[in-house]
Amino acid sequence: MKITYYIKSSVAMLVILLMLGTVSCTDRFDDLNTPRAQLTVEQMDASMVGFAFAEAQHFGMRAWYQGNNLFAGEYSQFHATIHPNFASSNYNGPGSWSNLLMEGFYSNTAYGAAANQLDLVLKNTAANNLKPENALAKIWKVALYHRQTDYWGPIIYSNFGNGKTSVAFDSQKDIYFDFFKILDEAAADLRAANPATKIFAISTGSHDLVYDGNVLKNLKFLNSLRLRLAIRISYIEPAKAKQEAEKAAAAPEGFIVNNADNALSKVKIDGTNVNKLSTITYISEFVLSSTVASLMNGYEDPRIPVYTQPCCGRLTPASAVFGGLVGFRNGNPSSQRGTNLDLQYSYVGKRWLPINNGGTNEPDHIMEAAEVFFLRAEGALRGWNMGGTAQQFYNEGIRASIKFRTTASDAVVDAYINSTKKPAKPLDRFGNPDVRNSPPVSDIPVLYETAGSFERQLEQIITQKWLALFPMNDTEAWAERRRTGYPRGYAIIESANPVLTRTQLARRLIYPPNSYSTNKVATEAALALLGGPDTYATRVWWDAKPLASYPIPVD
Repeated sequence: MKITYYIKSSVAMLVILLMLGTVSCTDRFDDLNTPRAQLTVEQMDASMVGFAFAEAQHFGMRAWYQGNNLFAGEYSQFHATIHPNFASSNYNGPGSWSNLLMEGFYSNTAYGAAANQLDLVLKNTAANNLKPENALAKIWKVALYHRQTDYWGPIIYSNFGNGKTSVAFDSQKDIYFDFFKILDEAAADLRAANPATKIFAISTGSHDLVYDGNVLKNLKFLNSLRLRLAIRISYIEPAKAKQEAEKAAAAPEGFIVNNADNALSKVKIDGTNVNKLSTITYISEFVLSSTVASLMNGYEDPRIPVYTQPCCGRLTPASAVFGGLVGFRNGNPSSQRGTNLDLQYSYVGKRWLPINNGGTNEPDHIMEAAEVFFLRAEGALRGWNMGGTAQQFYNEGIRASIKFRTTASDAVVDAYINSTKKPAKPLDRFGNPDVRNSPPVSDIPVLYETAGSFERQLEQIITQKWLALFPMNDTEAWAERRRTGYPRGYAIIESANPVLTRTQLARRLIYPPNSYSTNKVATEAALALLGGPDTYATRVWWDAKPLASYPIPVD
């Protein structure tokens, strides 16, 4: 896609617009060569670049979140769709949703066009030798693009903004290997910076919505992000994965290990945004899944009062009675779904509601100490040098998550960590077994099984990691469920996709129709990089766990 930058200024906001204005994709690339009132990279001052960076941070994690929720939220099994017209529940999401997801990242200014804004920041900071700013933009290039490539596989990456009318895709392997190179470059420049530097500084702080321009905290985030990506490629490139994970563990700044250092995206500079989940919870489109209910009810999880709203008069842990969550099975046929079901099943906690409905403007959760501990636990399980044992990091991951989300005492946290309770059978709103009389989603306890097999221990680690990612980090949860098969989850009720059965997982999103209509040759060439047809069943490059050890969802 050939990119032209525009500035739309207000007191506290910068929006980079494409030549297309409100048009969502580039159906006439030549028009981009004749911009009106174009503002070039060279004409931008430091304040404008800072605003662009803040917008890239915010919209890069959000874009068209409704569609993200209906794909990743559904396939991670955080949520289950109840809207009768949303076919993503049955592995058959409409192409228009894919259009908005991809274009919301690259070009659709209504959803931020984060890649466009970030590209401007990278070019401007490089041209002006602003090394700390350029380093921070590089970290966020990795943070944002890895989500995109994890959706699709090969994507437009190195050729973005090259001015050509046919833009080639990169293979996911090449993209991931470049991520590690970019992180090396960013780390070197940040380590050379004055620790007191406030990156993208303004009079009231910084345009960095996460760490307020703090060099040390951004380096901890960089190291933690490197570890996430290393774990992601552990099945396809084990030697490279180990190398990068151990490099991250040996970094002098360390990881995010305290909740005070969690990567949380605050409100935008102008204070108008809410977190991505709160943008859609006013709509009756989804409820909690049966997988959430089975795990959290059975474990008597102390996060239930924060994570969820029970329904139908059922008691909650706050009343010392567990089992209050009522989940909906993923993939029910359209005839069994309806927005009128929203009061018959449990919902996300009140802090994720809109402000005018009791929400708290919870920040977006980019990466937490809990996730990092679980990443280190898996690395240690694989025999990598993570600075401790798998059990130690597993326990610390649970502790960090509960402490961050609740006011639970140390005694309550310890009791949970040492609990032998197991997932429960899903129940209906009257406390009876659900209509399918389904078994518990798994038989693993919370207590780490030191004598368990590799797969048994991995299931424990990923299951607790999944619970720590709930409910906002569904893209990461879906990626990890594809990579490992955990948590096992329930088989969907009905698949409307001929290439996927109800006991299989959606492995990726299909390329949107607009990608074929506006970049046809390159999109078709991307299928050779993908290594399979453009379907939900084709596995992305890192999704390489041997099928013989891949768990089958519970029926």
